[in-house]
Amino acid sequence: MTAGTNEAGHLTIGGCDVVSLAEMYGTPLYVYDEHTIRSMCREFVGGFESEYADSHISYSSKAFTNPALAKILEEEHVGMDVVTGGELAIVRAANFPASDLNFHGNNKDRAELEEALDYGIGLITIDSMYEIDLLDEVARQKGVTQQVLLRVSPSIDGRTHLLTSTGVLDQKFGFPIETGQAEEAVRHALTKSNLDVAGIHFHLGSPLFELEPYTQAIPYVLEFVAKMREHGLEQRIFSPGGGFAIGYVSDTLPLEISEYAEAIGASITEACDRFGLNEPRLILEPGRAIVGRAGVALYTVGGTKEIPGVRTYVSVDGGMGDNIRPALYGAGYSVIKANGPDEPVAGYVTIAGKYCESGDLLVKDAPLPALETGDVLAIAASGAYCLSMASNYNMSLRPAVVLVNDGNARVIRRRETYDDLLAPSIL
Repeated sequence: MTAGTNEAGHLTIGGCDVVSLAEMYGTPLYVYDEHTIRSMCREFVGGFESEYADSHISYSSKAFTNPALAKILEEEHVGMDVVTGGELAIVRAANFPASDLNFHGNNKDRAELEEALDYGIGLITIDSMYEIDLLDEVARQKGVTQQVLLRVSPSIDGRTHLLTSTGVLDQKFGFPIETGQAEEAVRHALTKSNLDVAGIHFHLGSPLFELEPYTQAIPYVLEFVAKMREHGLEQRIFSPGGGFAIGYVSDTLPLEISEYAEAIGASITEACDRFGLNEPRLILEPGRAIVGRAGVALYTVGGTKEIPGVRTYVSVDGGMGDNIRPALYGAGYSVIKANGPDEPVAGYVTIAGKYCESGDLLVKDAPLPALETGDVLAIAASGAYCLSMASNYNMSLRPAVVLVNDGNARVIRRRETYDDLLAPSIL
């Protein structure tokens, strides 16, 4: 949101010259704009509260997790979701309020559940019959009653990529409603004396650019909730997950947050009225929509390979090691020349990574000015999933992360070193 250019003709973010940041901290470098993060938090909190008063935003930390980010979210009154003990460890390091945490995941182990209960976690979303029994046992041993949601699958296609579609029948998440397994899970969970079944959760996938998947799934799931009253379910919390889209490229832009809020809020109100349900507390779980556009990836141009009449490849010093999404999902991105964003387009080039894979391509056929070795490229909307899915493939070093705001920059994650790579090895 704070992107601009300065007198030197360089891209600026958060009042900082990104070319100078690249020189200071090296590349690849991920730059996060604090203003954008806070603005998106406020859009979600205000947008949903205006349409459905009893709503709560819980950031999906798998998009990007860092103690500095956790502090910002706490200040903006946004909760957090975690899916592993590692993500829990990061938010614990930030002393994030346990009551505002929700532990997701389809195969949480005993140690992770024990850590969560020891921290006093507010909510755990259960995703298997095995976990119903395991969590009840762990809670009983610790002498607590744990508030939980049950994740169901509504068998509704969110019309997104196959690998990120989570609401259909044939996938690993959730108790399917149509097979009767969700009802069985409700009945079983309600027999557990150390579980407080507070409600139902589902998630349709991500990113969702349409409202229809939400407006179809919400009444279907709430009708199921109404039927479960015969087994003793009294829903207090309801979550239709997240999945809110962002604009990776200019010709595919997302809906406004207010549009999502209006459709989801109205669907819940109408369905509760139709099925005679009390209106529950609504929990939304945006991840990429909060941090996606806040992050920009910076790379330095190396060599160029021109194949006459075919394609020109421009290689950079990062790639699938820090952003596997193009190789994994075919994800598209926008890229600009950071040290000359206003220069005229000279042609179309494909930005290639440095890794030993022919599929290591960050952006295909991008319109860019003339490029030379040493130029800095900026790839927009890189704040979600790039770093959380990053690897040490080819024994590469994962990049540093800088948070910028009002002309100030601070490192919130240092670049890895060779010593970091060697530390787990035993000779």
